[in-house]
Amino acid sequence: MTDITVSQESFFFIAVDYLCTRAPITCSPDISLVAMADIMRQHNISGIVAVEEGLPVGVVSLRDLRDLVACSRESLAELKVRDIMRTSLITIGRHDYLFKAIFKMAKNNIHRLVVVNDDGTLAGVITNTDLLRVQTRCPLYLSQEIEASDTYDQLQATARRMTEMLQFATRAGADTQSLISLIAHFNDALNSRLVTLMERLDNISLPPSAAFLVLGSEGRGEQTLRTDQDNAIVYADDATTQELQQMERFAERMVERMEFLGVPRCPGNTMAINPEWRHSLTEWREILTRWISTPVPENMVNFGMFQDMRAIHGSQELARALRDHILTVTHKQSLFFSYMARNIVRFKPPMGMFGRIKTESRGDYKGMFDLKKGGIFALTLGTSLLAMYYGNMGGNTWEKISRLRQQGKLAAEDLDKLEQSFSFLLKLRLQRQFRALESGRKPTNYIDPLVMTDREKEQLRAAFRGVNLMLHILEDTFQLKMIRG
Repeated sequence: MTDITVSQESFFFIAVDYLCTRAPITCSPDISLVAMADIMRQHNISGIVAVEEGLPVGVVSLRDLRDLVACSRESLAELKVRDIMRTSLITIGRHDYLFKAIFKMAKNNIHRLVVVNDDGTLAGVITNTDLLRVQTRCPLYLSQEIEASDTYDQLQATARRMTEMLQFATRAGADTQSLISLIAHFNDALNSRLVTLMERLDNISLPPSAAFLVLGSEGRGEQTLRTDQDNAIVYADDATTQELQQMERFAERMVERMEFLGVPRCPGNTMAINPEWRHSLTEWREILTRWISTPVPENMVNFGMFQDMRAIHGSQELARALRDHILTVTHKQSLFFSYMARNIVRFKPPMGMFGRIKTESRGDYKGMFDLKKGGIFALTLGTSLLAMYYGNMGGNTWEKISRLRQQGKLAAEDLDKLEQSFSFLLKLRLQRQFRALESGRKPTNYIDPLVMTDREKEQLRAAFRGVNLMLHILEDTFQLKMIRG
């Protein structure tokens, strides 16, 4: 591969195929380890892919060999590649963009990716060295820069660079799902470093028997830009008074420092600094049971925010216990799903007769429409409700749709339409938020249809038809016409 110099904007959108110029060095999974090691020695490589009938089936690295020698030296001569290769391959398509490769390497803490053709056959292997060779000045691993931040000011500066990088990616046409995953990954890395700095610089930490939960879009890993904070704390029932005080200090500092990094506070005070969002496991179970069994508007709003909670720091066991409780209690309340669905279907897309886009008639947002209330809200909460109804929780909306598709509970064609609608609406929201930041305005969920292109308007109408499809699915699944009042 010839070394080239590329701009930051173009770097991330070079195809992976650009790096796959060498024939991959492979072996059969049925040869001996000695023969495999000889192939690696001859070609001076640090990892090898095992291939069977043209398909990659496993990978072995020098680290695997090192660990094996340390633990099983007596039986080495008897082992075959198949006995030690790792079969859970992390792959990437040859036509995918480099930023996807960067994200996968950083997320999985690996140094090489298996590149596959459209039919799943092996195309090659790329390494972090290959990526660095293309452009050493680009922030290949922003998470490493986050990890290297020793002060809050440094962390803030890195957070700002993340926004710039995402703007480059958006202009170049990154697909929405990958972009959202990248945002979630870097936000998690920022929060993790923030916790470390709080302990190191301020001597503030969360007790081991507690968990800091993120809710709503951050809980789903679907933040766009400037998403408000929504968080909570759950702790063990036997927490001491000292530990409770420690949690309160942690919550106050965490919320304050997140705001310093550019994440606004929740206007409704749905944050761990509020005692109403800081409870023991038993107390949270009681609160969730009350929200689920008494479906008044306030309870449904609170539950809708909490249902996608995720622990980003502390005890994962407490978070799992809450998810298990939610699944158990919701399926014991026969009308819960119907009442939640009825609340969601109230949020209809702003589309009138003949496809006319309806806008606000007065106020600060006159001539605009609310993209969140008019579309994203129904798709995210509707998908979460359907996923919960069919027995699973957690993950982002794309992942939930994928699980629903695997379960075969809904028509594949309908799920495709929901996925396309959700992807477009989130893409539109990101684009408008970036434009607002570039012009020095505060990002909002409101969009002026007059500044949209004809093609965007047509795509928007198609997305709104997808939202209507979601509303019909909810009405049919939960028999909303049978509910009175």
